Amino acid sequence: MDELREAVERVELVDGHAHNIVALDSSLPFLSCFSEASGKALAHVTSTLNFKRSLRDIARLYGSDLSLAGVQQYRLDSGIETITKLCFKAAGISTVLVDDGLVLDKMLATDILPCAGTILRIERLAEDILDQGIKNGIPWTMDTFTDSFLARLKSADATKVVGLKTIAAYRSGLEINPNVTRKEAAEGLAQVLLAGSPVRITNKHLIDYIIVRSLEVALCFDWPMQIHTGFGDKDLDLRQANPLHLRNLLEDHRFLDCRLVLLHASYPFSREASYLASVYHQVYLDFGLAVPKLSVHGMISSLKQLLELAPLKKVMFSTDGCAFPETFYLGAKRARDVVFSVLRDACNDGDLSIDEAVEAVADIFAENAKKFYRIDTAVGSDTLLKLDNDVRKEVNATQQDMVLVRVLWVDASGQHRCRVVPQKRFDSIVKENGLGLTCASMGMSSAMDGPADETNLTGTGEIRLIPDLSTRCKIPWAVQEEMVLAYMHSKPGQVWDYCPRETLRRLSQLLKQEFNLEMNAGFENEFYLLKSQLRDGQEEWVSFDTSRYCATSSFDAASPILHEVVNSLHFLNIDVEQLHAEAGNGQFEIALRYTTCTKAADNLIYAREVIRSVARKHGLLATFMPKYALDDIGSGSHVHISLSENGENAFAASDGSSSRHGISKIGEEFMAGVLHHLPSLLAFTAPLPNSYDRIQPNTWSGAYLCWGKENREAPIRTACPPGVPDGIVSNFEIKAFDGCANPHLALAAVIASGIDGLRRHLSLSNPVDENPDILRDKLQRLPVSLAESVEALAKDTVLEALLGEKLLVAIKGVRKAEIKYYSENKDAYKKLIYQY
Repeated sequence: MDELREAVERVELVDGHAHNIVALDSSLPFLSCFSEASGKALAHVTSTLNFKRSLRDIARLYGSDLSLAGVQQYRLDSGIETITKLCFKAAGISTVLVDDGLVLDKMLATDILPCAGTILRIERLAEDILDQGIKNGIPWTMDTFTDSFLARLKSADATKVVGLKTIAAYRSGLEINPNVTRKEAAEGLAQVLLAGSPVRITNKHLIDYIIVRSLEVALCFDWPMQIHTGFGDKDLDLRQANPLHLRNLLEDHRFLDCRLVLLHASYPFSREASYLASVYHQVYLDFGLAVPKLSVHGMISSLKQLLELAPLKKVMFSTDGCAFPETFYLGAKRARDVVFSVLRDACNDGDLSIDEAVEAVADIFAENAKKFYRIDTAVGSDTLLKLDNDVRKEVNATQQDMVLVRVLWVDASGQHRCRVVPQKRFDSIVKENGLGLTCASMGMSSAMDGPADETNLTGTGEIRLIPDLSTRCKIPWAVQEEMVLAYMHSKPGQVWDYCPRETLRRLSQLLKQEFNLEMNAGFENEFYLLKSQLRDGQEEWVSFDTSRYCATSSFDAASPILHEVVNSLHFLNIDVEQLHAEAGNGQFEIALRYTTCTKAADNLIYAREVIRSVARKHGLLATFMPKYALDDIGSGSHVHISLSENGENAFAASDGSSSRHGISKIGEEFMAGVLHHLPSLLAFTAPLPNSYDRIQPNTWSGAYLCWGKENREAPIRTACPPGVPDGIVSNFEIKAFDGCANPHLALAAVIASGIDGLRRHLSLSNPVDENPDILRDKLQRLPVSLAESVEALAKDTVLEALLGEKLLVAIKGVRKAEIKYYSENKDAYKKLIYQY
């Protein structure tokens, strides 16, 4: 057995689960080093087998008196850095993965450990988000919490986070319901918030919901999830910590490829854990905490039970070291002894050969974890421990690839623009102080990168792009890049009058304050896919295919692109409701699920970025311009609008018999306001001369000032989608909205129009239930040109008052510049495919 003993003693350990160390003057009792007990129960720790054995081990390592007082005096005399280096050198630990979600008094940074990555505790992340929101006065809803949670989760630093962790066993038990409903989770959130701050999430529905959404993200990042199973401190109900309770989660087809590791040998359910690892390909095991907290017999027995059925390639070492460097040393020392004893017996029993046992040593202590967590342990423990903190940071910096952050904004002409900075500068300076940008940025037209006349904006003066960190996310199509949307401030903390995102936020807040309403929006993105070809030596872009509306052949041809688009949108937490081939040659539509209007506008910007970028990756060009080919169907960005009050649909009538149109009274007033201001609204929703080539009769784009029930020729259509009771209208669609619109400005103008309708209690005219073009002599034509919509906007004092005079002056100036340029350059519209 000498070869086996040598392998066990020489192997460098990868510690797959541990926690931060605390300062010597932390209030945490040193007796916690030896037990999961707390409070009065600590008084009995000194009579446990683990304490007596471990105290001898520590005293021998330190050369101190064999007493608790002697060890503690040595610790004080030596200092935390010295004893940490001593413990880690003796332990032979090269790499540690740290769960820093356990907050301890005077907790030290992970720099003191050879940390190769962190484990993100999802319950702690959720609690921190809720606490911060409460502190900032955010009225949490299920939608806003979900958006914030997923955004923070997805923006976790991938160079540091190597996996997730749940402590559901401590809160509500392991019988996780993967089919928990959003309504159940919302009720749980309300219950949690009622308890106040600091938030502690114990509601089962909410915890199950957080786990399910986290697993969805884990699949995108290929992150494993650690699950606390088995024993722990007294907060835990051991009956609910049996890993067999995980069956429903393990059987859920959505998460079959999500790797799960059961922590702490699941003691006293080690045999149950072994069984699960043997029959579920996604289940792995970790025996930290059981070793060294149990007796010697208990440790050996527990590990033997794990190996009764579990594959050797699925079992991993950890110390569960916490607070005290000695816990790392004790975990490593006892793990070496226990693994040797168990594998020696396996060889004696004929289960393993010596060579197989030696291979198992390398796998259990290091190789399994390296592969499972995909970590690089090139920098060994000896090297790390000899480096001071400054040098170590330099080494780590050279090992990490440069990450770039795109700071995005959309200007008055609807063009997406960005400034790009290295992540280090973004985190240290930009995220708090912003980026400088010329005031002319909101005065630019689609034809010129300079301020248009009559905008009152010039090249003099500078604003700040202030990142909205809730929108920060990794870019799914660009490795080592992130993106974030920005507000525009005249200086940090002072909003600029021309900021589109602030304008929408302000109008949304006004709607909430005056009427206790929120506006929701869901966009339908129509776009053409174009391919490049040479004609007479010149490049030209032509339609991707010539199939027709909802053609299966067209979808099949574009399927690889559309799959990647949908996956990227899912990665960004943007829900797709449906997609299909549209009526134009090479035209497609992707409909996004409705959400709050501010989030919907953000989602639309990211969706456009995804579609154009994925198409470009496949050698194609995606364009949202309203009328790519004057002889083909136009592309819109139809938006479905609804209202919510306290989380319930407030646009729909309570029943079909008590309403004229299946719409509530406030819903009718809001929609009537939008219809009344529609000619002016077009200056926002159809911002280019090319937009009016699309808004023509008999093209399902809405050319007359009217509304209809499920009438796709009307510019405003009330909708009753599947699942809504007959006679009830859940939302209305604005069809005169295209892909060149700045979504924040356009939706802000919609809210302003709706507020006017609510304030004046406007009512709807009778619906038009036939083709409006048949009634052309009786109906008012919507503006036939951008010039007419700008003229209507100039007369609209209500929109000017609500949106702001300065902003409207700039908008009108930009629109006039568009009119002038495209009237003088008849073929210039063809270049819009490169911008929209």
